[in-house]
Amino acid sequence: MQLPVMPPVSPMLAKPVAAIPPGMQYEAKWDGFRAIVFRDGDEVELGSRTAKPLTRYFPEVVDAVREQLPERCVVDTEIVVAHDGRLHFEELLERIHPAASRVRTLAERTPATLVAFDLLALDGDDLTGRPLVERRAELARLLAGAVPPVHLAPATTDLDTARNWFSRFEGAGLDGVVAKPLDAPYRPGERTLFKVKHARTADCVVAGYREHKSGPVVGSLLLGLYDTGGRLQHVGVSASFPMARRAELAAELAPLRLDPADLGDHPWARWEDAQAQASGRLPGAVSRWTGRKDLSWVPLRPEWVAEVGYDHLEGTRFRHTTQFKRWRPDRTPESCTYAQLEEPVSYDLGDLLS
Repeated sequence: MQLPVMPPVSPMLAKPVAAIPPGMQYEAKWDGFRAIVFRDGDEVELGSRTAKPLTRYFPEVVDAVREQLPERCVVDTEIVVAHDGRLHFEELLERIHPAASRVRTLAERTPATLVAFDLLALDGDDLTGRPLVERRAELARLLAGAVPPVHLAPATTDLDTARNWFSRFEGAGLDGVVAKPLDAPYRPGERTLFKVKHARTADCVVAGYREHKSGPVVGSLLLGLYDTGGRLQHVGVSASFPMARRAELAAELAPLRLDPADLGDHPWARWEDAQAQASGRLPGAVSRWTGRKDLSWVPLRPEWVAEVGYDHLEGTRFRHTTQFKRWRPDRTPESCTYAQLEEPVSYDLGDLLS
């Protein structure tokens, strides 16, 4: 592979802001795998945000790149799984699997979509130094005839349209709005863009914690919500604490720690059981991302409630790490159900991509 921009490339990133800034280009914030696509003839590489290749996990995307992208190019994209009018991040996660046969099966069952939004190189030209408005115009020209599963990311320079997108797109599984300065060059790895994401709070049961790598202090709180069947489902973690606060939390939670002999009474006691994992959200599930990382946890009596901030729900789980706000002694654990979560207005993703 010989291109003017060679892998690995760290994608340009966005920093969070409270409101959509004026005078920029606006796009949806896609909830998928960021991928820099490198194509030189039949050679195709899908580079991830961490520089690890994603190529082997998305054979159908590689085929689509060969069929629809220019012969020699570098394109900034997002790989998503989209069907039934919305994005499905959990199905995207299933692709990170060591077995090639499993990857091929999933590629047929839940094929991925490639959404392109920036052009870094074309033929022998490095375009990263040119302003966004020029790179976008050239990408739009190149993908004018694109057909699924390749899409040009919708974009606008109208602030009112961007605000409308922000309020409507979440119903299709999108994560907010990204604002990009029109005259900005492409700066790999730098946070020169702006993102506005949805922010909400929820009251969750704290049913355990994982210890920090530095010692016997709290690394992350394990959060639960009760489903309609009365089962406490593991929905995510809260993990961003100063070191002093981690030690304080360990002391605060010490009276709630369960002895091994009493573990059978804990709602997540069966997390090692495969059938239990298949039927519910439990905190000890194997993660393809963490590999051999220690996922052991300290069980607590599920009696305390914490208010946490979250931005996005993926299925029945918080998509990202939540932010601890405060303890809620006025709330009972049984009152912490999925019913409290705000339901976004439904929006058909097909309307956006078309």
